[in-house]
Amino acid sequence: MPVSDKRARIAGSSLVGVFARCTDNVVLVPIETTQETKESMARGLGVEAVTLLIAGASVIGSLICANSKGFILTPQASDADVEKLSKYGRVMRLPSKTNAAGNIILTNDSAALVHPGLSERACEVIATTLGVEVAKGTIGGLKTVGMTGVVNDRGLLVHPRVSEEEVAALEKHFGLPVDVGTVNFGTPLVGSGLLANSHGYVAGVDTTGPEMGRVEDALDYV
Repeated sequence: MPVSDKRARIAGSSLVGVFARCTDNVVLVPIETTQETKESMARGLGVEAVTLLIAGASVIGSLICANSKGFILTPQASDADVEKLSKYGRVMRLPSKTNAAGNIILTNDSAALVHPGLSERACEVIATTLGVEVAKGTIGGLKTVGMTGVVNDRGLLVHPRVSEEEVAALEKHFGLPVDVGTVNFGTPLVGSGLLANSHGYVAGVDTTGPEMGRVEDALDYV
């Protein structure tokens, strides 16, 4: 895969995980994404690229959590947002005062780790919509687990400050190996600068070669 398909910039930013969200079936990008970047990300992730806004905002990765079965949206998502995404899986709004669903849920196709403060009702909606087993927890002591980790169906890459206890809990819950790393030249919030699925990954444009090597090892692309 060309390097250009592995690194990207969206809306002038290397925070691709904040502005976009991917599954094994689709990558969602904001309307200001250039056609060249959209095509490159589609190739890099091996999926269809879909352009949209969520609740009128471009920070799609922060406002949506998703896997190949469905989507959990910010409570502010419109009916039109729900209808558009329903073509690609089950869709529900997160029943919570917290609107950044993508920041507080880390999921693949079998399990999800969520912000410890989420209600049982919210956890039930996540479990049913995404078809996953849900657990509450932190990564590196941080509750924004959707930005402190990235997971596919083969491994996890997480914040370098993750504790031994958190690693053990992650490995048990997801049934996958855990590794630590950074993106965008040292950013520990790996979810902010990385999109990954079973087919491939796209990192922020500032991500270094060694960082990309760690991504490929942790998520088993080698």
